[in-house]
Amino acid sequence: MNAHTQPGVPLLRDDAQALAVAERLAERFADGAAERDRDRQLPHAELAQFSHSGLWGISVPTAFGGPGLASVTIAKVIARIAQADGSLGQIPQNHFYALEVLRVNGSQAQQRRLYAEVLAGERFGNALAELGTKTALDRTTRLTRIADGYRIDGRKFYCTGALFAQRIPTLAIDENGIGFLAFVPSHASGLQVIDDWSGFGQRTTGSGSVVFDGVAVDTDDVLPFQSAFERPTTVGPFAQLLHAAIDTGIARGAYEDLLQFVRHKSRPWIDAGIEKASEDPLTQQEIGKLRVRLAATEALLERAGEFVDHAQAAPDADSVAAASIAVAEARAISTETSLLLGSKLLELAGSRATLAEHGLDRHWRNARTHTLHDPVRWKYHAVGDFYLNDRLPPRRGTI
Repeated sequence: MNAHTQPGVPLLRDDAQALAVAERLAERFADGAAERDRDRQLPHAELAQFSHSGLWGISVPTAFGGPGLASVTIAKVIARIAQADGSLGQIPQNHFYALEVLRVNGSQAQQRRLYAEVLAGERFGNALAELGTKTALDRTTRLTRIADGYRIDGRKFYCTGALFAQRIPTLAIDENGIGFLAFVPSHASGLQVIDDWSGFGQRTTGSGSVVFDGVAVDTDDVLPFQSAFERPTTVGPFAQLLHAAIDTGIARGAYEDLLQFVRHKSRPWIDAGIEKASEDPLTQQEIGKLRVRLAATEALLERAGEFVDHAQAAPDADSVAAASIAVAEARAISTETSLLLGSKLLELAGSRATLAEHGLDRHWRNARTHTLHDPVRWKYHAVGDFYLNDRLPPRRGTI
């Protein structure tokens, strides 16, 4: 047992062990996924199992007592959980994102303390995005220096995971408009987490609002954020890699449910003289096309993770750009594949797939909601500009 962990929170030492734990949890989480979506039952118990499995600490560097596992492994873990439950797969995305900002911008003292909390089973949420600003990159939440630290004032939305977190990493700007990330304790006075997320997909991510009314924050809990995009770092491609993993997992979940439905639950195709839908040549052709598309998506996700791992080990303008482009390719195809599979599931399974007993429409709803995170058309633009004009992609969290 690592010195920083508490009893019951194992240290997962290698990629194979992490993937095996993810597999066991995913099999457990798949049971009840449709009911949680249908009734919007927030997954408190499932998240407790998830974060205390050791999986939420797998990105912690070995220098701070963690296993420092590969980004490609983290992506596969996220994809496997998202296959079972798209909402559960999304919730840790911002947790890992905050840990990546901590890795590239935190002081050694900050890293030692916050990584230790993660290894002990603590969850980090997020309060990054805002509504009503001129662009998606603009922020109005203010970070003000006070005598013994800082105070935060503002309102955030799309705060996935904040409802379940012990800390809420919050993006705020100082008097000069410079962005910082504050790791705010969820019990801080003046902080309010509001469960007002009402999306028709990803229904149990808890992606509601967080309000800051003069919330005091220790200086030691604040670290630079904006500077992570002013030099070559993997913060952007790493974040997008995990988004691609969520969509890939949703796609795989839709595919597996489609196979099971067509094999065992679809009605005989009497009018066509076919006893089983699985024997219909047109259905077989569609399944074949979907399988090829899914295999390509999973392969590009793994390839993108390898590019991110390379850039993390040796970050420079070229390696980070290459990682961003590889991730953009994976993000583009995962967006389209998840939407396609969710739609084809409804087409081939018919209206019975939307019945409460099956709830298979959640795959399309989850994909349609999550893929709106940032426009896929700009992924293709960045990829084309890179290969046509040797122009490096912009450094930001959406590429």
